[in-house]
Amino acid sequence: MPLQANTWIAEQLAGFDIPAANAVGSAVTFVIAFVALYLGSKIFVLPLVRRFLGRRDLDEHAKRPLLKLTSIVLIFVAIALAFRFAGFGNILTAIATVGAAATLAIGFAMQDVIANFVAGIFIYTDKPFRIGDWIEWDGNSGVVEDISLRVTRVRTFDNELLTVPNSQLTDGVIKNPVAKDTLRLKFVFGIGYDDDIDNATEIIIEEAEKHPEILEDPAPSVRLIELGDSSVGLQSRIWISQPSRADFVKTRAEYVKAVKERFDAEDINIPYPNRTIGGGLELENIQGLAEPADD
Repeated sequence: MPLQANTWIAEQLAGFDIPAANAVGSAVTFVIAFVALYLGSKIFVLPLVRRFLGRRDLDEHAKRPLLKLTSIVLIFVAIALAFRFAGFGNILTAIATVGAAATLAIGFAMQDVIANFVAGIFIYTDKPFRIGDWIEWDGNSGVVEDISLRVTRVRTFDNELLTVPNSQLTDGVIKNPVAKDTLRLKFVFGIGYDDDIDNATEIIIEEAEKHPEILEDPAPSVRLIELGDSSVGLQSRIWISQPSRADFVKTRAEYVKAVKERFDAEDINIPYPNRTIGGGLELENIQGLAEPADD
């Protein structure tokens, strides 16, 4: 059937005295077959794959790479079948012949691309983060907007878009504060040495219990962690649910402000850092610098 279609087109072109009718006929057959097969796969196969992934309850993090990989496979299959329809022979044999000669060169040229591709597969399987997560790495932070097989796109909190090669996110340490359902926040309140530690601790816990976004379980806690040069450090530990960057900043700011206002109302001092400068000054040849006055 493929050869018959190819021959029929070649005969029609030869009837119009077109040079190299066989070659042109094969090329036309290839284009028609490829377009028909590719459009057919886009219309029928991709929706089936998308529906199948939806039934598996996969999130967007997993669906996007799988759909892109499916599209690549469909293009490859359409090219292979189109070559068969055009009478060019088995495309797999041709690719194997060419690939055997070019493997080494392509390997050196595309080692970074391959590394990022493999890293993208690890991100898909290990799921260290998902689309919408707030992540931190190598001094950068932001919300994940897209994950592909080569790069991950992250929107910073200054509204900058970072395009990060996947290998950078798998070779180092990634911090994902929102990977779990709850997040613990810590803040150190410094009070004066003359202030009542028990009273300050009670205020810190009371203000945590009053805030609607701070969880009761695990309960807020306070620990004395340092005796500084000018203050006693009380570390507050509180928990929030369904964390996000916005929730983290907003809740902590409101909580710290409430504690500060209670400290002010109950005359608990938050001292400024004090520094004592020591040392001496020596002057030589003072008699040469200062002479007695003649009265």
